[in-house]
Amino acid sequence: MANNDEPIEESNEHSFSKVKQGLKDRSKKAVETKEKTKEIISKQAEKIAKQAEEHEIFINKVTHLCGVLGFGGFCFLLGARPQDVPYVYCLFYVTFVPLRWIYYRYKKWHYYLLDFCYYANTIFLVTLLFFPRNEKLFMVCFSFAEGPLAWAIIVWRCSLVFNSIDKITSVLIHLLPGLVFFTIRWWNPAMFVALHPEGTPCRASWPYIEDGTYLWTWLFLVPLIAYTLWQILYFLIVDVLRRQRFLRDPEVMTSYRELSKKAQKANNLWWRLVC
Repeated sequence: MANNDEPIEESNEHSFSKVKQGLKDRSKKAVETKEKTKEIISKQAEKIAKQAEEHEIFINKVTHLCGVLGFGGFCFLLGARPQDVPYVYCLFYVTFVPLRWIYYRYKKWHYYLLDFCYYANTIFLVTLLFFPRNEKLFMVCFSFAEGPLAWAIIVWRCSLVFNSIDKITSVLIHLLPGLVFFTIRWWNPAMFVALHPEGTPCRASWPYIEDGTYLWTWLFLVPLIAYTLWQILYFLIVDVLRRQRFLRDPEVMTSYRELSKKAQKANNLWWRLVC
């Protein structure tokens, strides 16, 4: 019996080793495919960015023209059809943020896209497209848009320069969400009717609600928790997971690095305390 068992054990061990080797080969191929895909995307991003730099003067002229016309058109839309402003914002975000990633990837600035403004804008996009009737999520978005994103325009000194698509994008990323949620809150009462359709409890919708605890929870406490979560994730990615990458390449920029450079150049106490 012992002699009969030995071939079976050897066969099982051989099958197990074959399965194990097969899994290793698949894992290795997956890693190689991932690296090749990443390399192809990086090369394409660099190629597009280089072509843009070669035609910088022409692009600046076209950008200035489109920026001035777009600004006038947006102001008209804001007054004539404010209910369409959220659609303009969604179109802007899905168009210009991927283009910005391509340009920033070439400049080694792509870690800026981990900043809070992009985190918040992604939440805005998901809310407007998939959960437009969620009152609580709307309140969180309103708090983000009218609070930290609006203040960031001053803190980061965003300037509306029509011949720079990068600066226009920076301004709109921080400014548009505030306009979007302001128009929904004040100029689109149909939104609040939709929040509580027939058959639901007849409670007054925000901003008409008088419950202070409810307002403090969804306009301050929950947004603060969401902001803290982003701050923790940002710290883990930038200062822990990608730390060696930043040490190897000082040209890679993040918000932390930019703030620290500003603090070194500044002579006032405020910047040094912040950074």
